[in-house]
Amino acid sequence: MSGHSKWSTIKHKKGAADAKRGKLFSKLIKEITIAARSGADPDGNSRLRAGILAARAANMPKDTIDRAVKKGSGAGGEGANLEEVTYEGYGPGGVAVLLEVVTDNKKRTVADIRHLFSKYNGNLGENGCVSWMFTKKGLIAVQKEGTDEDQLMEVALEAGAEDVSDEEDRFEVTCDPAVFPDLREAIEGAGIQPLTAEISMIPSTTVELQGKAAETMLKLMELLDDHEDVQNVFANFDIDPSVMEAAG
Repeated sequence: MSGHSKWSTIKHKKGAADAKRGKLFSKLIKEITIAARSGADPDGNSRLRAGILAARAANMPKDTIDRAVKKGSGAGGEGANLEEVTYEGYGPGGVAVLLEVVTDNKKRTVADIRHLFSKYNGNLGENGCVSWMFTKKGLIAVQKEGTDEDQLMEVALEAGAEDVSDEEDRFEVTCDPAVFPDLREAIEGAGIQPLTAEISMIPSTTVELQGKAAETMLKLMELLDDHEDVQNVFANFDIDPSVMEAAG
């Protein structure tokens, strides 16, 4: 999973700029709004709790979080016409791409997504064409430097983690999505600050890309991720970390 987690770290590094442009906050507000439809109490709604934790980590004001919760949990209102949609397709070299989208206009959004795929040597596919390759997991990446591996392992496993793996310059902790909020709070409560913490779709296999195909794939990922209706982009590429750093 190192390819996707490395991409997540690159996204995290540009998070401050995204926040200034309002893009990050917009995505977080949409997630909280959708999640709150299943209940406004974060203690009984793990998805909402995870969304609120992510918003707090991005320094979103409490009033903004509260408004998003009310908008999602209230009858009708501003967030009532938002729909969750999953799109699937293939990028350069046959890379599997899975997108989680929240939109108020599916016709507009799918046209935008199809255009981006076509422009960058990919194609939008049918539902189910790649989703079988991915498994939903909570994923927390922690920088190795300054982190006690034994402490991380103990804290993570006690909080319900399924695995703690060694991935080059980081440790990656995976868990069932239902325990993700507890796990994140336990790790942060132990004084360990994650590089990234998210509900992710982990691919079962990867596709190695080099050269022009790798550059094109990363450009496609960036543009899909920047689209106002796209909440998350997952893909099963394997690209040299130095190439991703340069692209980031």
